[in-house]
Amino acid sequence: MSQDLKKITTHTLLNLKKKGEKISMITAYDYSFAKIFDKAGIDVILVGDSASNVMGGNETTVTITLDQMIYHAQCVRKAVERSLMVVDLPFGSYQSNSDIALASAIRIMKESGAHAVKMEGGAEISESIKRIVAAGIPVMGHLGLTPQSIYKFGTYAVRAKDAAEAEKLQTDAILLEQSGCFAIVLEKIPAILANTVSKSLEIPTIGIGAGQDCDGQVLVMHDLLGINQEFKPRFIRQYLNLEASIHEAVSQYITDVKSMDFPNNSESY
Repeated sequence: MSQDLKKITTHTLLNLKKKGEKISMITAYDYSFAKIFDKAGIDVILVGDSASNVMGGNETTVTITLDQMIYHAQCVRKAVERSLMVVDLPFGSYQSNSDIALASAIRIMKESGAHAVKMEGGAEISESIKRIVAAGIPVMGHLGLTPQSIYKFGTYAVRAKDAAEAEKLQTDAILLEQSGCFAIVLEKIPAILANTVSKSLEIPTIGIGAGQDCDGQVLVMHDLLGINQEFKPRFIRQYLNLEASIHEAVSQYITDVKSMDFPNNSESY
């Protein structure tokens, strides 16, 4: 591995924040895309429980299982050489008590070879975070809009717009840092609040719909690449329209097969 492809670690992310260099993060769920992202130089690859939506076709992230997350993580891990690989602990695998949380985190690390896990929530999961970190497993936190709690929220609207929720988020962020988190995702909160939280922490923040003052940004690969055309909130920047390109390519393939243009003589043995 060349010096230009030096391995990204949790320590690397802390140094990037200190230097004022932004952190890039994207989701991946399989070997092929993860290999492309890793070679492109992405800092962090998140095996997100958003696999429930974009890979499984489910309405929420709630239904995906620990076994399914481990499978996706195993696929991604085979491709990763440089990036830091983080895996979501899915709903139900850590909320009930710290024993279950630790057991779930250990399974992900041992069975997939991941570098860290991510957990949604604040004070209510701080003891679990402490136990997981004490076991030698790095933890990334997640505050603001937490999709695993969508049935409690009842909406995907911006979180922490009122003073009480904003104050709790700031308190939770500090608590997550004190509990041992190496970074925190801030999802769909006011940019001014994300700025305040980011400045109050030694550890980096990764924003999604939280403005430009976070220490890094994350997007779901299907949104960034334009594979998913149904979901277009304002915080997404679509860099490709892959859905249209794939549709065009497959349509042409169908035409070529039916017209007997494919395979031609040069494509036959």
